[in-house]
Amino acid sequence: MTSNISMDFRSLAKLISKIENNRIGSEQDLINLYKENSETVVIGITGPPGAGKSSLTDKIIYEYRKLGKTVGVVAVDPSSPFSGGAILGDRIRMSDHANDSGVFIRSMGSRGSLGGLAPATIDVLNIMKSIGFDVLIVETVGVGQSEIDVMSIADTVLLVLVPGLGDDIQALKAGIMEIADIFVINKADKDGKDRLIAEVNMIIQLNRHRFKWVPPIVETVATENKGLSALMDQISDRFSWLKSNGSDVKKDKILNQFKQMALDRIGNDIMKMLNSNKIFDKWTADLLAGKSNPYSAMNELGNNLQIKWEEKEK
Repeated sequence: MTSNISMDFRSLAKLISKIENNRIGSEQDLINLYKENSETVVIGITGPPGAGKSSLTDKIIYEYRKLGKTVGVVAVDPSSPFSGGAILGDRIRMSDHANDSGVFIRSMGSRGSLGGLAPATIDVLNIMKSIGFDVLIVETVGVGQSEIDVMSIADTVLLVLVPGLGDDIQALKAGIMEIADIFVINKADKDGKDRLIAEVNMIIQLNRHRFKWVPPIVETVATENKGLSALMDQISDRFSWLKSNGSDVKKDKILNQFKQMALDRIGNDIMKMLNSNKIFDKWTADLLAGKSNPYSAMNELGNNLQIKWEEKEK
């Protein structure tokens, strides 16, 4: 049974823009709207550029819509260095869903984040969960090994790989096992598929002792709708497994989210303080005059910055 979305999409789009532009100023909205929703399926789709993540996302939307599920998508794109806005526009690649009242798609600029996600992604997903989407999909930028941030927000992470990556698979190996809940070999009609599957299988076997959930490998050709049924079955199995065995996964996800939110808040407050005291102007002037260097400036910052937790008087 599908959820009733408790906000129209125009209002949702305005709220997301407000959160992106002023996260701290939107905090009261987030406090008022937040509602825990354990029934929402949250899927992260990540992998190197050119793996076909957007095509796969598009097909997964179709599969859920056939089941009558409402779907929200956050597609994180590289930011324009001038405006800070998203420049690839996944909404264009998923334009077939533009007139579907059960699908909401939002592109967000990464704004320089190295973890594959936009800074406000956690907030936006929490809002979308709270208002009642059945399924949420987060498609990350596609920057390779640094995209581990998606682990902290998605219940199920699809790592999309394609045959013919060559040495790229080697670059992914160090962090690959920490990312994937399901390996998706997309464009599986290309040469090199068997070699890629063998490599992924080898990595799984070498790390099998670490798993509670052993990530399956699914072959797809998203543009031809091949393998989608098998992929949806694996996503469903993962969701069922999480309901019975996923307490540690949920605990880790909540902890990671809180750490990220705390770092963002503390960082924002510190930057406001430094800007208001014109400390950057002083450091820059000293650097240009040869009176200081970046490391002595950071040492000075450390000596002057102290964060203390004090118990309130009863």
